[in-house]
Order: sequence, then C-alpha cells, then structure tokens
Amino acid sequence: MAGPKQRKRVEAETSSLKRARDGSAFIRCEECKKDVPVVLIDMHSCSLEAKIKLNLEAQVVEKVTDVKKKPAEKKNATTTEPKPKKSRRLRKVKDPNMPKRPPTAFFLFMDDFRKEYKESNPDSKNVSVVAKEGGEKWKSMTDEEKKPYVDKAAELKAEYDKAMETYNAENGEEEGGSGKEADLELIDDE
Repeated sequence: MAGPKQRKRVEAETSSLKRARDGSAFIRCEECKKDVPVVLIDMHSCSLEAKIKLNLEAQVVEKVTDVKKKPAEKKNATTTEPKPKKSRRLRKVKDPNMPKRPPTAFFLFMDDFRKEYKESNPDSKNVSVVAKEGGEKWKSMTDEEKKPYVDKAAELKAEYDKAMETYNAENGEEEGGSGKEADLELIDDE
C-alpha cells in the first residue's frame, strides 16, 4: 500500500495585493449585503453586474513583499535576535520581620560535614563533590548517628513555631486579618 501523495509546496511570488478602496481585504456586496473577500470577487454568487461593480471598487495595491525565507533561514534569523522575555506573575511580598525557617537535620549535618571536609581536603574547591560525598555519608549513617542532628532540628523547629505564633498574633492585630493572607505584588520579568 502506498502512503498519501506528497504535495509540493508552491511559493507564489506576487508583489501586489488586491484591496478595497478603504484598504480592507473585504468589500460589501450591495446586492446580497454580504462582506466578500476582495480576492474572491470572481467566485461570488451574485449577478454579473454586481461582480463587475465590486471589481471596479477593488483596487490593486502595489507592495513589494519580501521573498519568503526557507525554514532553515527562518531558524537562523530567529536565533540571532534574542526575544525579550516578558512575563507577569504574582509574587508574595516578603516581610523582613517574619521569622526564618529552621534548617532540617540534613542541612545541620552538612554544616558540620563541610567543616570536616575542608579540614581534610583544603585544596578541594568543588562544591558539587562536597555535596555528593555529604549526601552519600548521610545515607550510610544509622538512625543513632543521625539522632543529634534530628534532635537539634526538632528543637529549632519548635522555636520557629513559637516565633511564628507571636509573629502571626502581632500582624493579625495590626492588619485586622488572620495573618495567613499574603499580600501579592505584580512583577515584570524582562
């Protein structure tokens, strides 16, 4: 079985456009009161007199159109000119008085691990190697070895929760809200 027939793309090299006198691509047929595309006046179903009248009203506008670029040329043209990114999004307004979240047990461990690693390898400057080795060591640690970091993280979390309660109580009274409604700010990224 043969597949569908491949179609050839024909590029028309027209340097003129047919437009109505006012410059639009449509013209109003007075006989049937329909808007007819100026290019398709010949195919309009009204009487011959109406077609002739429409043809007389239409005019040929001479415009030199750019030669169409092949797809490869289009890609090259777009890559040379970077497009400015314009996106609008809503972002929460950060309050500088709001308490900072506490680090997790893993991040507390990594603080200690980085210090130990720098002492044992002072010439190593690669951050990703330190992070990978720290992650491997954390995975290989038992729960007993992780316990001091987990306890310290729980202690810091409890302090954070208390600080958040006082923060929400103070801000809730000042603004008259629950403190959970965040102010939103519109930001333009370019």
